[in-house]
Amino acid sequence: MKIILTQEVSGLGTPGDIVEVKDGYGRNYLLPQGFAIAWTKGAEKQVTLIKRARSAREIRDLGHANEVKGQLEGLKVNLKARAGDGGRLFGSVTPTEVVDAVKAAGGPTLDRRRLELPGHIKSTGSYPVKIKLHPEVTATFNLTVVQG
Repeated sequence: MKIILTQEVSGLGTPGDIVEVKDGYGRNYLLPQGFAIAWTKGAEKQVTLIKRARSAREIRDLGHANEVKGQLEGLKVNLKARAGDGGRLFGSVTPTEVVDAVKAAGGPTLDRRRLELPGHIKSTGSYPVKIKLHPEVTATFNLTVVQG
């Protein structure tokens, strides 16, 4: 089955890529979740729009990615979350909350879809968070979740 990705799917591609996947994977997962659209000649024209939007958001080059990596690794990111006794959170920390906390700490604006959280963060403490800035550059910073 030939599809056009609308979001980044790890191990498969980035938005705008035309990929060939197994029928079940495309029909039962990628299409219903909104990660892809079915390939047609008309849909292929949308690929240029998707790629144009991605290039505006994307980090420009390797040098810029290394600069952003330096900013992130020297940053102390604190996130206040509602928690009960023993530091257990009501819910869990989302990538959007992490991106907002980085921005509030004086860091750069990040794409939440490129964050790699260490599983579900459901208690207070310090956690290493990875973000893929460029195909060759991955930054890691510490996220401290505090009761607030």
